[in-house]
Amino acid sequence: MNALAEFKHRFADELARLVDDPSNVLEMIRPAGDPKFGDYQANCAMPLSKVLGKPSREIAADLIESIRLDDLCANVEVAGPGFINLTLKDDWIKERLTASLADERLGVPKVAEPKTYVVDFSSPNVAKPMHVGHIRSTVIGDAISKVLRFAGHNVLTDNHLGDWGTQFGMIIYGYKNFLDEPAFDASPVRELGRLYKLVRSFIDYQEAQLKLPGQKESLAKLQAEIATKNEQSPEGDKKAIKKHKKALNALHEKSKQLTEAIESAQKKITAIDVEPKLKELATKHPDIGNTVLLETAALHSGDQTNVELWEKFLPRCREDIQRIYQRLDIKFDHELGESFYHPMLAEVVHDLEAKGYTKESDGAICVFLDDHDAPMIVRKKDGAFLYATTDLATIKHRVDQWQADASLYVVDHRQSEHFEKLFDVARLWGFGKIELTHVSFGTVLDKDGRPYKTREGTAEGLEGLLDEAEHRALEIVRSNSTGLDEEQLKTIATVVGIGGVKYADLSHNRTSDYRFDYDKMLATRGNSSTYLQYAYARVQGIVRKTEADVESLRKAPEPFEFQQPVERQLAVKLLQFSEAIDSVLVEYKPNLLCSYLFELAQLFAQFFDQCSVKDAESESLKKSRLQLCDLAARTIKTGLELLGIRVLEKM
Repeated sequence: MNALAEFKHRFADELARLVDDPSNVLEMIRPAGDPKFGDYQANCAMPLSKVLGKPSREIAADLIESIRLDDLCANVEVAGPGFINLTLKDDWIKERLTASLADERLGVPKVAEPKTYVVDFSSPNVAKPMHVGHIRSTVIGDAISKVLRFAGHNVLTDNHLGDWGTQFGMIIYGYKNFLDEPAFDASPVRELGRLYKLVRSFIDYQEAQLKLPGQKESLAKLQAEIATKNEQSPEGDKKAIKKHKKALNALHEKSKQLTEAIESAQKKITAIDVEPKLKELATKHPDIGNTVLLETAALHSGDQTNVELWEKFLPRCREDIQRIYQRLDIKFDHELGESFYHPMLAEVVHDLEAKGYTKESDGAICVFLDDHDAPMIVRKKDGAFLYATTDLATIKHRVDQWQADASLYVVDHRQSEHFEKLFDVARLWGFGKIELTHVSFGTVLDKDGRPYKTREGTAEGLEGLLDEAEHRALEIVRSNSTGLDEEQLKTIATVVGIGGVKYADLSHNRTSDYRFDYDKMLATRGNSSTYLQYAYARVQGIVRKTEADVESLRKAPEPFEFQQPVERQLAVKLLQFSEAIDSVLVEYKPNLLCSYLFELAQLFAQFFDQCSVKDAESESLKKSRLQLCDLAARTIKTGLELLGIRVLEKM
């Protein structure tokens, strides 16, 4: 039984008699932050005070008088202005612990009404090597999928690959014009990545040359407007001064953005101009941007040469990406890329037109939405389709073929506007019953806090990142381990290194920017996977030293004993595993599971220091402590596995 869920259930009926919607008030029932305040606290009386016009202590007293808690709690008290402190009965705790021992799911019930979830994550462009920017979507999506599946839902993971579109037009053009054949034979994906970046740099160069004069002219006008605005500063009238200041700040912000755009354009131009060979090539291909679009259009229309090149590139690209996924131990149920949906796109547009949801604008077919300034374009003037069209086809496929109840898109926050429009159009189109959620995340920053420039090619390759993590982990393991051969050390280093990369990302709130730091991710202290893996390995050491038969204890457990306060605290924390699982799925935040596991490992460390297992005062106490150790290890292992991280029997 989930204690938090049970408390909320018991409080819900009474609170529903006091307010129309008790959901927000129920969220104020939570685990206590300090054992001296009990195991849980219900802080719902304070916000009800203004609503009901009664003192919060009186409301709290009425609540505990009317709600049955004697079978669950040893002590219920009102403290301070109206905090309700709830202390669980020891017998209740022990009974649940005993049940968890024999349960593979550690007492975590499956959801009563399972849904079918599609989790769309990772989704790299297959023609380019995966880089550090892909790590967030990949590990967050995998963790959410695993937690949903553990909770009892039907989960389909889909890697919506970028295996079509303009990036292939760039690569096809690059292959035809700039190929280094020996390099392609040696490493196809590396050479294709080079070709993509080369063509991209030429397109950026030519676009920057076209835009720069206009940008400079606009900046000069803007600076003149700022100067005039400064001379017109009002005096006396506070509202006028405030309005003037706001307008001036807006002009300064535009000036800043335009200055940055000019600097970026100049940087792109200089990058080519300083390299005579590159400048010569760029000059020989003066209309490369439009030519790339023609190559893309030819591919989409079935041009034999371009289709054959695409078919030649794709298997090599997929193999390269799959090697990364194997190292990360991540698998997908489906990998339906953009090419899969291409034959469906014309029908999507036709259906939207037939239902009267589209309008023509400058030759393009658009869906206009009341809540958005700009429409969603579903077919361009030249007849080409867009990502939005593909995404609409994807939603239809997932509902029609997989009967999806929910589709989660684990994509960075910069795509928020796209998904807002996409979901609104999908609902308008008739897909209002499926839950559509953009699970956004922040930017990956380097150690100095600067964003990686993935488009400019400065982002670290993901394979190199994993190599470096394993290398550093090997050095740490080698200096801290004895009696292990090189193969064993490498195995440990792989588990520690890959686990460190994943956990360092997952332990951060996904909506925040994430600073990539090898030292922190491989730390043996603090909130790191290494610390949790070590806690698990420590239990296995205890089991070996005591020669305990944990399987027998699970089948025929000894009654639990709480001789020291930390034993009871550890027991309560173990029973909160189910609550941690629930909390992750409220807003799809794996960091909440990380926080729980870290707190559990910290409590286990205190237990280890204060409570001897081998030298316990009695055999029954020894078995009780072994059972706590076993539950702690299994909970940490299960929790880490849900995060996609392995454990080790020895470290």
